[in-house]
Amino acid sequence: MTNNLTYALVHEWLTPKATGGSELVVKEILKYIDADLYALIDFESTNPESYLFGRSIGKTFLQNFPLARNGVQKYLPFLPLAIEQLDLRNYDIILSSSHTVAKGVITTPQQLHICYCHATMRFAWDLTFDYLANSFMGQGIPGMMTRYLLHRLRQWDVLAANRVDYFIANSQHTASRIWRYYRRKAEVIYPPVNIDRFSYQTKKEDYYLIVSRLVSYKKVSLIIQAFNQLGLPLIVIGTGPQLPKMRQLAQPNVQILGFQPDEVVEKYLANAKAFVYAAFEDFGIAPVEAQACGTPVIAFGTGGTSETVRDIRQHPDTGTGILFAEQSVTAIIDAVKTFIAYEGKFNPEVARDQAANFSPDIFKQRYLGYVDRCCSRRQKAPRKF
Repeated sequence: MTNNLTYALVHEWLTPKATGGSELVVKEILKYIDADLYALIDFESTNPESYLFGRSIGKTFLQNFPLARNGVQKYLPFLPLAIEQLDLRNYDIILSSSHTVAKGVITTPQQLHICYCHATMRFAWDLTFDYLANSFMGQGIPGMMTRYLLHRLRQWDVLAANRVDYFIANSQHTASRIWRYYRRKAEVIYPPVNIDRFSYQTKKEDYYLIVSRLVSYKKVSLIIQAFNQLGLPLIVIGTGPQLPKMRQLAQPNVQILGFQPDEVVEKYLANAKAFVYAAFEDFGIAPVEAQACGTPVIAFGTGGTSETVRDIRQHPDTGTGILFAEQSVTAIIDAVKTFIAYEGKFNPEVARDQAANFSPDIFKQRYLGYVDRCCSRRQKAPRKF
């Protein structure tokens, strides 16, 4: 790293429930960059089970809002204002980890701002009409107000993107959206996946597996409906607001296990015949984790999954799964039948090798290298005003 520079790292929110891929990126960056950490809210520095326990973390006025701990997203109209209140003037380099508003921090002309973008604000852009159709706030008079709010958020989002000097995207898919909405180029650096925590297993048992939060956009209900028709054994691990619905939907061949500790999840992943995934994700860590176990993946082939899973029909020697083209019961059924036809041709070692492309060591090398290059460009070619 470039020496004698001070760093601030800005993330959206830090809570015990926020444990996804973006939080893993923050954790990894802090391992090798001595940065002060900032967020809209912080409930991790007081969490004895968190690696951030006892750490000094800068936060915003949203920290004291009622029920912020359980989801600061409910205060969506205040998020842009809140992130702009973080005073970062004393730092040379601003690193943001953004999927909503973190990239919108205010910087000075002398500072360098590098944003690792996990996703564009999808509910305000390409998923606007899905969001409106599936929310009671999208109908009637509240719907008119919501549409206006989303309109203003899009305007602010573009403005915020122009505060970033360099963008990093977590996938080619995200990079294409950064270009579409902000007209900014982005360096693609895949997020770190801790593949070493997963056991590599060559012999598989007779069941298919889902590990997912049970929320609507994950499309777990489509997978369950498909397996209800197929009559094949399916195990579902995860919890969320749709858990009761999933249990009602499941036929006897589908087991809904709800929340399970990490060691149980890892065991099921290692022994599954195949991992099934129907979500549209900007990257998607779970399919990579399955491949780390030598487990093939049956997945919706749009978004980040198209970059992490190789369809054996296009890659006969290095295939790690089957990709389907639409989020529908019929498409999933057809994909499972195709998987069965190719089942004996999947090589667990190839899947493990594919997962190794997303290791923390590769992320570290690429991320630090890119930050150093950005700093060098800034020093060699200072801005003209």
